Amino acid sequence: MIDLLITHAAQLITTPPGIRGARRGAEMGEVALFANGAVAIDHGRVLAAGHTRDVLEQHPPRTAHYVLDASNRVICPGFIDSHTHLVYAGSRVDEFGQKLAGASYLEILAAGGGILSTMHHTRHANVAKLVGQTRPRLDTLLALGTTTVEIKTGYGLDLVTELNMLAAIAQLDQSHPLDIVPTFLGAHTLPPEYKGYGDDYVNLVVEKMIPAVADWYAQSHFAAQGTPFFIDVFCEKEAFSVAQSRRILQAGLTAGLQAKIHVDQFNRLGGLAMAVELGAVSVDHLEATTAVDIPSLAASETIAALLPSVNFHLGNSQQAPARAMLDANTAVCLATDHNPGSSPCYSLPLVMALACRLQKFSPAEAFNAITINAAHALGLGAKIGSLCPGYQADLLVLDVPDYRYLSYELGRNPVTAVFKNGQLVHEN
Repeated sequence: MIDLLITHAAQLITTPPGIRGARRGAEMGEVALFANGAVAIDHGRVLAAGHTRDVLEQHPPRTAHYVLDASNRVICPGFIDSHTHLVYAGSRVDEFGQKLAGASYLEILAAGGGILSTMHHTRHANVAKLVGQTRPRLDTLLALGTTTVEIKTGYGLDLVTELNMLAAIAQLDQSHPLDIVPTFLGAHTLPPEYKGYGDDYVNLVVEKMIPAVADWYAQSHFAAQGTPFFIDVFCEKEAFSVAQSRRILQAGLTAGLQAKIHVDQFNRLGGLAMAVELGAVSVDHLEATTAVDIPSLAASETIAALLPSVNFHLGNSQQAPARAMLDANTAVCLATDHNPGSSPCYSLPLVMALACRLQKFSPAEAFNAITINAAHALGLGAKIGSLCPGYQADLLVLDVPDYRYLSYELGRNPVTAVFKNGQLVHEN
């Protein structure tokens, strides 16, 4: 007997497996789609997926403990959010009016707001409070179809609070249906006690924080189960220079962490080329990236993680040059960048819709960008992001007849059921 059989879906979107790497070029505009599709699941893994007739020949209904008829609905892989700052205390709703009145992100940060405002709240929150405030955010992500999420630290900017954030991330991963991938972002910005002493803070990150968080990871359940651990840095004016960012990422790589970077968000400083040279798994934001930078990025294995909800929320017209990247065969993914200041966004379907309208993605490109390519941006492309046999059975039932409704509609949640490792974990 197998655990679960889902049949007669209007569309089954399996997404081709990512063993060969992230999708790019013409492949990015294609999805593996089966009309009247079915999927068979056992012990948390996909056994078979394809046309209902073919799957039923291998696995008749009598051989399944549970059978679900998905007529008039879409079955697809769970969504993967590869860039978030989901663990924090407080909010920045008071800054929303400042942004609407014209204050820029960097102006608010330079005045002690922004990241520093959240830092003050987070430093005064213990692990239990961080877990309690974050859990409802994870519930919202799950209801909107996200089944794996990356979460960064970076609102502590001291060792004690950064470790508290990692402890909260670990507790949430062990107690919530979503899978979480942790990232250390101790170099998010300069804390106020180091204002004017950037190199001294970099010394602290490199000499004290990175060894401590590497030890934390080695003893964590994340290491035991093979979940990657990333290091990130905000390479930007009012944050860290290219030279400082290189030193931080190199120290993280030496300690066994994998590299990501916030780069080219507002200013093109040269951090993109540096990160690609170091073999970063992803380079995130890229709103200020130019055509000059795209060929070397496209020729690399580094994934461009684009975050269209950020500038939408900030009211900025500049978006990353996504169409040029896609046309140059760059591997591209999409993420929410959920955070309390520049992107209080939970919905990957909304991100898809924005990407199609503001960055000229096709619906297929947007779908691949939040499934298989997002999995590769977390180093998990051979495990999640697809419903091909052998993959983890993270899947959604959507109350739409065609997957393109995910990008077409605005403001409605089409997710009616979420399965994680083959188990029903949420119903709308």
